[in-house]
Amino acid sequence: MTIDVERAPAPALQDPEFGPWLAQATILVVDDEPGMRNFLLRILGPRCKRIEEAADVEEAARKLDAQHFDVVILDNIMPRKNGVDWLAEQRATGFFSDVILITAYADLDTAIQALRAGVVDFVLKPFRSNQILNAVARCLDRVRLQRENIVLRHELRSSSDHILLRDRLIGNSEVIARVRETIARVAPLPSSVLITGESGTGKEVAARSLHALSDRADKPFVPVNCAAIPADMLESELFGHLKGSFTGANASREGLFLHARGGTLFLDEIGEMPAATQSKLLRVLEDRRVRPLGSEREVPIDLRFVFATNADLEADVRRGRFRADLFYRINVMQLQLPPLRDRGDDVQELATLFMRRLSQQLAMPQVPIEAGIRAALARYRWPGNVRELRNLVERALILGKFPEDFGDRLAPQSGAADESLEEIERRHILAMLQETAGDRNEAARRLGVSRKTIDRKCAAWNV
Repeated sequence: MTIDVERAPAPALQDPEFGPWLAQATILVVDDEPGMRNFLLRILGPRCKRIEEAADVEEAARKLDAQHFDVVILDNIMPRKNGVDWLAEQRATGFFSDVILITAYADLDTAIQALRAGVVDFVLKPFRSNQILNAVARCLDRVRLQRENIVLRHELRSSSDHILLRDRLIGNSEVIARVRETIARVAPLPSSVLITGESGTGKEVAARSLHALSDRADKPFVPVNCAAIPADMLESELFGHLKGSFTGANASREGLFLHARGGTLFLDEIGEMPAATQSKLLRVLEDRRVRPLGSEREVPIDLRFVFATNADLEADVRRGRFRADLFYRINVMQLQLPPLRDRGDDVQELATLFMRRLSQQLAMPQVPIEAGIRAALARYRWPGNVRELRNLVERALILGKFPEDFGDRLAPQSGAADESLEEIERRHILAMLQETAGDRNEAARRLGVSRKTIDRKCAAWNV
């Protein structure tokens, strides 16, 4: 029998003694004794976001299939099947939540079996209310720290130069003001957003702004660069996997879909996602459920998706490189970021900001941005956009000055006044390749674009 606990819509009490995360937690109590379930419901109900109960393991399994619980409080001795054996079965089918075992029989064999099954804490019967509250609080803190650690490590691996501007879009130009206005309108809505624009225009900054202005701002923001993760690893990174599901899977692990639960998942360079993963992503978007590799269970998820690309996805759909149904599914709201060359005086403001912040980070004196340099900044076309500007300022700080030929190098060459933007871009990229002795990685770093962009341009120019 299932008895759902109905509570008033008022938010759960935030008890400072047991940490701030208890008020946001969802908890499942699995115990065959009605008195024990009622006791736990009275203690935890007013303090957590949602609590449900199950009188046996079959009912508990149905509830786990229907929704996610942060913590499961599990009795060990129950009719037909004990809690430890049931937990071992659930772990084998893709169950990752923390489990607190409550038992009146604490022998060594039970403890060893429980640890092997994935129990993270024990509470011996009979217990006082503060004992179970402390156990739940420890679980929530452990999970939060573990997920934050994984997300931060992943972000450090996949991020590049967004750190200085990660909190907001800088600039007072009309085009960037319109972008900020659109972000403010879209952020409170649950709709997926597709951010488009050239490489280096600040797509991750815009995604972070969407997250910061949403009602999910206090939950994780998880950025994933689909082009930076090898194709054979991307699915495991996103969906997670069970132990033994493939060669090298020595332990079960939650994927980034689950680490972003409640928050925002930012999938950058979505056009680089392999076709097989595109199909599985479409299923996730439609069903809001995730099946880790090797798992028999689909885990429900609640998160917002933000996508980004510098490619023409419609053209990729026509070429058969990107699924049409996925494109129409993610293109609910499109946000186009303007290139730096169309942002007027924003380049001066950004250069000043980069000079101040980077000089502090590098512990080096600022290099004056004189009138001639500012004029060169204004007339340059910035194929690498904001990222290229940042790299230029950092090189100037390291060298103690801007390159002596900076203004001349950025000025139009004689007889080239009628050059198109594409011709200017081609000339500058080829000049950078010549300057780096053909090193495409170094040229891409200096220009603030990806190596793939350089390769794509060179292939188009037969270089």
